[in-house]
Amino acid sequence: MKKAFFILCISAVVTACGGNSSDKGGADSTNAANQTAKASNSDADTVVAKNGTEATGGSAGSTTGESLMAAADCNTCHKVDTKLIGPAFQDVAAKYEPTEANIETLANKVIAGGKGNWGDIPMTPHPALAVNDAKEMVKYILSLKK
Repeated sequence: MKKAFFILCISAVVTACGGNSSDKGGADSTNAANQTAKASNSDADTVVAKNGTEATGGSAGSTTGESLMAAADCNTCHKVDTKLIGPAFQDVAAKYEPTEANIETLANKVIAGGKGNWGDIPMTPHPALAVNDAKEMVKYILSLKK
């Protein structure tokens, strides 16, 4: 019974984190992504005020990364300040300094997926994600350090 429940849970996670195809959702998802990007740009001063100067390029990486994450499936498994299926983004920021080496490593983990650093539930790979986009997303995550 436990094995069946475990397999069911893993299947639900894989399905939930299965990716964000551009042909899903039609015009509504495109419109929502555009509105999120506009909201992110209007909050640029707030982001700088909250996070200060970042070692990896200031707020430009943060707002770009935030917009990319809003259009992706990251929030299915992660929240900013609360552990969901995966770790909270603030917990990731607390664990890793915003160095180029860490940004490179974490961006590669986002693309390749992985298991073991935050528990037994694996992170779904995102092979269609460009390396530079993954780096911008990681920069944003690391800017969330408390």
